[in-house]
Amino acid sequence: MVTCVIPSEEKKALRRFPPPLKKLCGFPVLLAVLLALVVFLAVPKKIADPDIGWHLRNAQVQIQTHAFLRRDLYSFTTQGKPWIDHEWLSEVPFYLAWRAFGPRGIFLVTVAAIETILLGILGLAYIESKSIKAAFLVSFVAIFLAGVSFGPRTLLFGWIFLVLELGLLAGFRRGRDVLWALPLVFLLWVNAHGSWIIGLVLLGLFVASGSVEGSWGSIGATRWSRPQARKLAWVSLLSTLAVFVNPYGWRLVLYPFDLAFHQKLNIANVDEWRSLDFHSPRGKIVLATLAAAILLQLVRRRRWMLHQVLFLLVGTYAALTYSRFLFLAAILVVPFLAEDLSQWMPYHADRDKPWLNAAIILGSLVAVVLLFPSNRQLNEHSANIYPDDATLTYLQNFHPRGNVFNDYLWGGYLIWNVRQVPVFIDSRVDVFERNGVLADYLRAIRIEDSLQVLDKYSIQYVLFENHRPLTYLLQHTSGWKVDYQDKTAILFERTKHLAQGKE
Repeated sequence: MVTCVIPSEEKKALRRFPPPLKKLCGFPVLLAVLLALVVFLAVPKKIADPDIGWHLRNAQVQIQTHAFLRRDLYSFTTQGKPWIDHEWLSEVPFYLAWRAFGPRGIFLVTVAAIETILLGILGLAYIESKSIKAAFLVSFVAIFLAGVSFGPRTLLFGWIFLVLELGLLAGFRRGRDVLWALPLVFLLWVNAHGSWIIGLVLLGLFVASGSVEGSWGSIGATRWSRPQARKLAWVSLLSTLAVFVNPYGWRLVLYPFDLAFHQKLNIANVDEWRSLDFHSPRGKIVLATLAAAILLQLVRRRRWMLHQVLFLLVGTYAALTYSRFLFLAAILVVPFLAEDLSQWMPYHADRDKPWLNAAIILGSLVAVVLLFPSNRQLNEHSANIYPDDATLTYLQNFHPRGNVFNDYLWGGYLIWNVRQVPVFIDSRVDVFERNGVLADYLRAIRIEDSLQVLDKYSIQYVLFENHRPLTYLLQHTSGWKVDYQDKTAILFERTKHLAQGKE
């Protein structure tokens, strides 16, 4: 047996450190702060996202009118058509932050949400492994996987609620029963994002895993006691009922099913719904992680609870099927990996150096403050994706005398920044797919009857990204002229001759 002897000088330093601050500046807190610093550095310093513009506009309209949106207000193609704002609650923090701090506010909410999720994953990994070092190490895998959705997205709030749910379920399994909070989580979740359906599925699997008892190789299950089963039944019922507490009633509850079964073009054409590319760096990391997990299982032959295996299967299948769900895998799969590493990573509290920890923690906080981007920096970084300030100035003074065909990714940008121009399409895909606009848009940009589509909607202007097939076509088609062009955007106008001839 090896005995750790602490030098007398270190013992004196520990005694001199204020007792209330020892835990606050302990090694586990230091690792949490370092993880938060890495996450902050990993989050792109930009607020460019195709959805954030119309999310901000939604929140602004609803706060000003004191009414929930029920119809499309922003496009000329689906103007007045039925549409529900199924993420209304998660839009509010972004809008209030923007109103208080401008683009920095949007970035602040984004970083805060991502930090909450990753620190939550660290906490879940610690619950599973009881090793803060192992939890810290596997959290870096989570950062890499979750990076697929690092940006100002309402989806982040859905993942926050998922982390909360998993924490409540883990506590219930270990005798710390605060499961009464779960219906409240679902009540907020359904109003924030459609990912609540994943939470209900996981809750069902968790409950079902305790309805049997047995052992199957490395997998085991323990039946719930009668009080536990009764509590889970009530909580599951109340959680299910809670999703109907929303401004749109059953229509909002059906939205995830509409996405899964009716929005075929959305899922087939949006990048984040595509399968994981195993030739990409992220895909290779996923394969390496799965291989490491299998190898560790062969070495340790750990025992798995049935609900853990079910969660692993859900997370792995979702991530391999849709790259969007790599974030889901980071939450569901990564915490379980920490237990396999825990035996090699013990933590000795008596070796803590609180003064050194405090200095590193303070330095990390100072680094975040110094590196926090300004509004100008955020706008500059977004200019490579969206029109820059010069283009925006031109567009804000642009009052079209006819319909404008715009780039899909710029729809939200125009809705927020160029309000006098009704858009052809934006990333609220459901309303456009339901009314046939998305199919026509895809035909136009793929040079399949492009000119016919422009004629169908009486398009007078085309605002698009430079160097795209559609812009090349219009540059070499008589009847169109360039009104404006810069390194990012180009604005075409139909000539009067053709417009009058069409009339």
